[in-house]
Amino acid sequence: MDARLNFYGNPVAAKFAKYINSAGKAVSDSTLPAATQELVKIRASQINGCGFCTDMHSKDAAHAGETSVRLNLIAAWREAKVFTEAERAALELTEQGTRIADAAGGVTDEAWANAAKHYDEDQLAALVSLIALINAYNRMNVIIQQPAGDYQPGQFG
Repeated sequence: MDARLNFYGNPVAAKFAKYINSAGKAVSDSTLPAATQELVKIRASQINGCGFCTDMHSKDAAHAGETSVRLNLIAAWREAKVFTEAERAALELTEQGTRIADAAGGVTDEAWANAAKHYDEDQLAALVSLIALINAYNRMNVIIQQPAGDYQPGQFG
């Protein structure tokens, strides 16, 4: 399957990608733990059905030393014993922030308070920004049907 649009080959899309990638750098340079960042990206991508992003971030996480056990259990994080309380709070916030349309109340006060117990204000800002950013990437890739499976760690920088 080929993508409907060559996102990086189109001048308008490439310009947009340049700016959104800059926003991503602000998050990746933050003090939010790198492992947490990858877990968040993978979980949101799973929920959104974005094969390209699920593949890319799973490979990046594995390349960075994440274990296959943890990677295989992200979708079942509630039942898994391999995630820290902080990671679980981030995954809950990710799920609620990704499924806004599915929940009349949006993100619950309980999920926010739990995340705030584990992350400082800068890390919370990075976490919220990351959730918004990965959802944007997921939507772009799902809309254009970007195929999954060809990504190699380090391919985009």
